Amino acid sequence: MNSTTTPIRRGAAVALVALILGLTACSSSGSGDDVTLTLVTHDSFAVSEGLLDEFTEESGISVEILMAGDAGSALNQAVLTKDDPLGDVFFGVDNTFLTRALDEDIFEPYESTELEHVSDDLVVDDEHRVTPIDRGDVCLNYDKTAFEESGLGVPTTLDDLTGDAYAGALVVENPATSSPGLAFMLATIEAFGEDGWLDYWEALRSNDVEVADGWEDAYYGSFSAASDTGDRPLVVSYASSPAAEVFFAEGALDEAPTGVIADSCFRQIEFAGVLSGTDHPDEAGELIDFMLSKPFQEDIPLSMFVFPVRDDAELPAVFAENAELPPDAYEIAADEIGARRDEWIQAWTDTVLR
Repeated sequence: MNSTTTPIRRGAAVALVALILGLTACSSSGSGDDVTLTLVTHDSFAVSEGLLDEFTEESGISVEILMAGDAGSALNQAVLTKDDPLGDVFFGVDNTFLTRALDEDIFEPYESTELEHVSDDLVVDDEHRVTPIDRGDVCLNYDKTAFEESGLGVPTTLDDLTGDAYAGALVVENPATSSPGLAFMLATIEAFGEDGWLDYWEALRSNDVEVADGWEDAYYGSFSAASDTGDRPLVVSYASSPAAEVFFAEGALDEAPTGVIADSCFRQIEFAGVLSGTDHPDEAGELIDFMLSKPFQEDIPLSMFVFPVRDDAELPAVFAENAELPPDAYEIAADEIGARRDEWIQAWTDTVLR
């Protein structure tokens, strides 16, 4: 996520570096005496101050965080260094790039006992080379004020976006350079099928869709609800973005200034795995257990603004009231995405950016 970055992640990641790099063991009560693990992840990873200290106190295992760029860059580095891994655990590969990680054999199997609290449909690898940690949806967001002032109805379907009324209203991200851009492209493939999705993008192109390189450029540059100079009332973002808008507002808000178009959403699942070649596979497994524990899972919504995967994790009120997880989000099997991702991106590029 990076170009997967939600509003909360962008700020929290900056503070995270100072907070948790170089954590030291505070206890020798667990199996990890004098062991320091390196968690390799993307720049959008964030946890509350002190949370990883709790893991250290319980296990005796120290944790260092290695942020390796956006999600794509971090995965690329993990692949390129698989014979001499950068760390012990990797967090941040999602279902849109999962098969690349599995095909490159960068993970070794680990089945956490905490998976009993996770729905089976989120456990996508029978060999347990990866473990689901969070989930969320990439969705169209809209500027409530802009639509109220224009008198134009909020679009409710993907088809609506090709109408004359919404000409020049939408900004999307390039699927070749952006995780949410890729997810939205996949939503259109699932919605319109092999014979129709490129025609749909041709119609969006004719309707003056704007393409940004990444989420930050689209959201904070072109989206009217988040930028003083933005003139696009529709943007590809996240189902949780309205909750982030409320959480970060300078003053109290009665409701989020943005909304979500449920018909547009694509489901993303984010995974962690034990990196092949680690000298500490047992301790790495303990860290994954901790990432599935209730304290870590209940920290996810207001740290990374995605949903926990643990069934009994409670959501903070501001998140529960303003974030959505539409029940009928578009989904494509990870192996199908892996087999055709590059082909689809090239076809999109030829159609939209020609």
